[in-house]
Amino acid sequence: MTPFAELHLHLEGTLEPEMVFDLAERNAIGLPWRDLDDLRGRYSYSCLQDFLDLYYANMAVLRTEADFAELTDAYLARAAAAGVVRAEVFCDLQAHTARGVPAPVVLAGVADALSRSEADHGVSSGLILTFLRHLPVADAELAYEAALATGVELLGVGLCSTEVGFAAAPFGDLFARARADGLHTVAHAGEEGDASYVWEVLDSLGVERVDHGINAMGDRRLVEHLAEQEIPLTVCPLSNVRLQAVPTLADHPLPAMLEAGLLACVNSDDPAYFGGYLDANVAAVEQEFGLSTDQVETLAANSIRASFLPGTEKARLLHG
Repeated sequence: MTPFAELHLHLEGTLEPEMVFDLAERNAIGLPWRDLDDLRGRYSYSCLQDFLDLYYANMAVLRTEADFAELTDAYLARAAAAGVVRAEVFCDLQAHTARGVPAPVVLAGVADALSRSEADHGVSSGLILTFLRHLPVADAELAYEAALATGVELLGVGLCSTEVGFAAAPFGDLFARARADGLHTVAHAGEEGDASYVWEVLDSLGVERVDHGINAMGDRRLVEHLAEQEIPLTVCPLSNVRLQAVPTLADHPLPAMLEAGLLACVNSDDPAYFGGYLDANVAAVEQEFGLSTDQVETLAANSIRASFLPGTEKARLLHG
């Protein structure tokens, strides 16, 4: 069986309720939640913003380099248990610097855990700096400069947060600069927004991977383009259901994506908030759609092909 790569994972979205309370106590931070049960009761969302409000509120407990290292290491251990051998993870740096946590603190902690991930967990890794599209481009540019100044190795840059109402095109020059600096590029599109949002990140940002992309299926020409160019889509089924991007898992377009020959793979997005890590997402779609062993193998192989691993390492994982 081909192992899995996880390519759409926000480290901040792996902050489990227990860790929220542990870090709050460690850092003497008051929480708005009475107890664990109260916090767990908030994990129901009517829209993306409901989730984001909780996501940012919990994030307040992350203050020190050790906090970020612990968060990242806990994810890597859980990912390894889920069968992940490659993790290309997102860090929303702006969400931390905006609340007074310096970039070196955030990235040094994350990088420390990532540097040990292969030895400790058997998971190779890379760090993708994600820009928040609802904030001004100038803010993203400052975040990029701050990240580069730390000397922490980056695999790529991405674009995330609220799609609708916030164009991707203004970030074009920043993405071009990142490519010139030798970094890979990805962007969230086509979860909230329709297929035009996917076209925008392809045309304006030149991204190599589209995160989510489920609404691409409404545009035949786009589907044909994605298939012909083998542009990966990092799909997050449980996340899509919890955020009501699809009414139920039965309505998810993943089977149609595979039928259309798209390079779609399964990921967990923000697993602490959406009910499951990679193995839970794979199990859910396998059961819901009655996927065959060969189809699950295709999802695993797609994840390796969609990764930014060197070609020789992809071949080893696919055929070794």
